[in-house]
Amino acid sequence: MVPPLPSQRSPSASPSQPSGKSEVSDLRLQLRQLAGSRAPGADDSKRDLFKRVISYMTVGIDVSSAFSEMVMCSATSDIVLKKMCYLYVGNYARSNPDLSLLTINFLQKDCRDEDPMIRGLALRSLCSLRVANLVEYLVGPLGSGLKDGSAYVRMVSAVGVLKLYHISPATCLDADFPALLKSLMLSDPDPQVVANCLSSLQEIWNLETSEEASREREALLSKQLVYYLLNRIKEFSEWAQCLVLDLVSKYIPTDSNDIFDIMNLLEDRLQHVNSAVVLATIKLFLHMTMSMTDVHQQVYERIKAPLLTLVSTSSPEQSYAVLSHLHLLVMRAPMLFSSDYKHFYCQYSQPSYVKKLKLEMLTAIANESNTYEIVTELCEYAANVDVPIARESIRAVGKIALQQYDVNAIVDRLLQFLEMDKDYVTAETLVLVKDLLRKYPQWSHDCIAVVGNISSKNVQEPKAKSALIWMLGEYSQDMLDAPYILESLIENWDEEHSAEVRLHLLTAAMKCFFKRPPETQKALGAALVSGLADSHQDVHDRALFYYRLLQHDVSVAERVVNPPKQAVSVFADTQSNEIKDRIFDEFNSLSVVYQKPSYLFIDKEHRGPFEFSEDIGDISLAADSGDNVIPAQRYDANDNDLLLSTAEKEESRGLTHNGSSYGGLEYDASLVSVASSAIPAPAQAATSLQSALAIDDLLGLGVPVEPEPPQPPSLKLNPKPVLDPSNFQKKWGQLQISSSQECSLTPQGVAALTSPQALLRHMQGHSIQCIASGGQAPNFKFFFFAQRADEPSSFFLVECLINASSAKAQIKIKADDSSVSEAFSVLFQSALSKLSVA
Repeated sequence: MVPPLPSQRSPSASPSQPSGKSEVSDLRLQLRQLAGSRAPGADDSKRDLFKRVISYMTVGIDVSSAFSEMVMCSATSDIVLKKMCYLYVGNYARSNPDLSLLTINFLQKDCRDEDPMIRGLALRSLCSLRVANLVEYLVGPLGSGLKDGSAYVRMVSAVGVLKLYHISPATCLDADFPALLKSLMLSDPDPQVVANCLSSLQEIWNLETSEEASREREALLSKQLVYYLLNRIKEFSEWAQCLVLDLVSKYIPTDSNDIFDIMNLLEDRLQHVNSAVVLATIKLFLHMTMSMTDVHQQVYERIKAPLLTLVSTSSPEQSYAVLSHLHLLVMRAPMLFSSDYKHFYCQYSQPSYVKKLKLEMLTAIANESNTYEIVTELCEYAANVDVPIARESIRAVGKIALQQYDVNAIVDRLLQFLEMDKDYVTAETLVLVKDLLRKYPQWSHDCIAVVGNISSKNVQEPKAKSALIWMLGEYSQDMLDAPYILESLIENWDEEHSAEVRLHLLTAAMKCFFKRPPETQKALGAALVSGLADSHQDVHDRALFYYRLLQHDVSVAERVVNPPKQAVSVFADTQSNEIKDRIFDEFNSLSVVYQKPSYLFIDKEHRGPFEFSEDIGDISLAADSGDNVIPAQRYDANDNDLLLSTAEKEESRGLTHNGSSYGGLEYDASLVSVASSAIPAPAQAATSLQSALAIDDLLGLGVPVEPEPPQPPSLKLNPKPVLDPSNFQKKWGQLQISSSQECSLTPQGVAALTSPQALLRHMQGHSIQCIASGGQAPNFKFFFFAQRADEPSSFFLVECLINASSAKAQIKIKADDSSVSEAFSVLFQSALSKLSVA
């Protein structure tokens, strides 16, 4: 069989993929043959070849070897061929700056073409080469383009000036292009040219830091320019209108008349079909009237109709974006929207994310006049086939109940949910009933009567089971079977995987014991034994605390565990007012959609449970300088720098800490048994310490008192450790996390963080040095290191993330000798807990 010729393709080959190594060579040969050809049909052949070249380039095949042939074939009047050639040249110019020199002649020639479309395309391609060595060839065509008679060429030139600035700012400023742009902006009849000039000028002067740039930025916000743009705003495209509105939002009006004039000029923008224009106009109105309370409220009334119209007519995605902004306004002024609650009813066809947002809005605007209607509507959603929405609707009913004074009908509705015989409905309702009883204890009789009929075996979700156990302990005197239900739950202690449930079981058993001692004695003893043998640190510590508290004084234990309680008046809001105000200041941005300020999701440092507002390069190093902490040089780190990044999320994920860092009694579960018989004989109790065995006898534990285990030897640190940043970073990348914990700061420690240097000096006093720090209030990030005094080659490396608002610190420790990392963790947390204002 004769093999196919190299230029032939196999029938099975894809039309967009080369069939062999010679494919590109064949293309080059065919392009060279067609270069300069004016034969009939030559342009059609060129088109086919150009399409193949572009298709190869699109799928990632390197066709840069055909660069010279493509340039030779560009000498044509066919605009389609021109566009494909410009696309090819722009793709390979930056990676092949030497080859891009071949394009200068034909691009400059095309910039003088008679066809304005070709002139504009050539100028755009010339500016898109982005090769620093070719900037001298851009100045002339750009200057001519800004004065061109075609609006399209002037529009391209205005953007080209910005591209030139990014390549060479000095060349752009020396050619006085910003002044030409400003003159063109104020005189050009084409609105798109004006918009492009404004966009380029804003970016150029925002990037410049000179005094001239400051003056020019102020000039862009002058009254004359602002009114000039506003008077022409109807001529602009939607993008340009948003650009102008964003500029005007930064303008400071001279007086109230100035504000009213601007609002009158933009009144009709509220009826615009584009949601971006409407939101930009609303942002302008709201921010300009912040100091005018009455007018500000009137603005709320005025913008309701446009927003509600956009929500009902847009696509689901646009509807959600607009609804997010409406949600922000509803949270700030719920009374103004209370009469429009029916607009926030969920429709069956709407996606879940829209329904969830509407449920939050219904919760916010509920008041005495509309609560009954809103709760009735929400109760219908409880049977929704969409389980997450059904859960959210039940939570919404509970939130409304917690913020109202007359909750008679709402409580009845919640209790009816318990009869629906759906696991998720029962679970959500139990959590809400618990919160309801904390605020309205007078409803305990009605609620407990219904809750008492629920079988604990039918409640599996940890939060719901915890709520049920809380009610069993809190109202055990009103629930006849409470001790026995708790006893059955404690018997299945090992099968309960949730630490939260086990913690509630301990507390509920204690509360029930003080109210009904004979019936709960056995259950409490079993709970303490199981808790002491529990592998979870918090459960073990709580059981140990209760055991020692009972050892100390039973009456004191009762006052600690079951004190007289007052009704909770207000539940904590998930967002602070400061955060809400920050989001409002960033109206018409993604901050509103994400419901968080921009610095929480833009900067690189915002990863994991702690968030920072400074870039990674702003973390500075601290040098070892004796007793004083002084900043050293800036450490410019990239994403791969293990020292200054938080990329250890995968490394620490799943890391658990089951060790104990306390000095107290150790219990062996094999030695502990719950005696079901009566209290031990007095003679037996007399053989041991009375204070230690008193509570054991009462509960039937029969646990002998063991001596305190020896304390681990204290870890001695070198007071003057030495470790340079490069070695720290190298070690940090090599070592594994040996301890990961979270601890709390004292109020004095939080107050001291107003000056982060105070923490650095404090830790130095405990032989722990800081090598890098960053972040800004309320989030801080520190890297510490310490050195063992007896082992100079053994270092401890610490990453400490502190959130001052929650008074929490997350600590990750890496050690050369992991066997002593727990001892160092105790030492580090002890030092951190002693931080206070000097």
